[in-house]
Amino acid sequence: MTEKELIHNLIRLAFAEDIGDGDHTTLCSIPETEEGQSRLLIKEEGVLAGVDIAIEVFHTFDPALQVEIFLHDGSHVKPGDVAFVVSGKIRSILQTERLVLNIMQRMSGIATITNSYMKLLEGTAAKVLDTRKTTPGMRILEKQAVRIGGGENHRIGLFDMILLKDNHVDFAGGIEKAIRGAQNYLKEKNKKLKIEVEVRTLDELEEALRVGGVDRIMLDNFTPAQTFDAVKIVKAVNEHVELESSGGITIDTIREYAETGVDYISVGALTHSVKSLDMSLKAI
Repeated sequence: MTEKELIHNLIRLAFAEDIGDGDHTTLCSIPETEEGQSRLLIKEEGVLAGVDIAIEVFHTFDPALQVEIFLHDGSHVKPGDVAFVVSGKIRSILQTERLVLNIMQRMSGIATITNSYMKLLEGTAAKVLDTRKTTPGMRILEKQAVRIGGGENHRIGLFDMILLKDNHVDFAGGIEKAIRGAQNYLKEKNKKLKIEVEVRTLDELEEALRVGGVDRIMLDNFTPAQTFDAVKIVKAVNEHVELESSGGITIDTIREYAETGVDYISVGALTHSVKSLDMSLKAI
């Protein structure tokens, strides 16, 4: 499926989950022809994300809804800011309210924490990456939020990159067998995918470099000092191989890893344990 199709299906499923056979509270209290407006009110400082998706939600449910945008995705917001005003049938506004808020609050929370990590990397060449530790069904939106916050996406799923993790390496019988297997598979299937391999020691790093044919090496749970040594080794052997630090890296330690010279730092916390940004959709 394309990104657009995945988002469309998510919205449809979310409406089915939330509304079912009808929003009986709204249907019993609001006349069908009644029209009004609501504003998206920001209640917490952060980075706004999900405005474009909110428009998709509104128009999927009711194409007649009108949205006047004041703040776009990526905007730095503060309490009291109004991101947009939606106008049209009150029934439609009320039935889309929770889905819009659920999406925007989570996406904005992700964009905000990603931006905090990115600020700590200023002055280095390192970039922060997300992972596959995402909410099932919402991965595309959460990875969009990472980009809005200034980060970069790792692979989207299992289909767009080969990442030989520790379990793959162990089941395959070692670093060399895992890499050779990946190379042979791509040749047989006539596929062009990047190959990344995870290493747990400097010995495994040197083996991966000796075998060759990989685009990126992930340093799993290396200390900053070990990471610095790994960067020196790679630069001496093949400076074109990218290095990614991963495993337990926090907002308190990310700067130290960035200063070692690695290219990427992957942080699962960008999506798996993020705090949503507070906002509400209020009637005008």
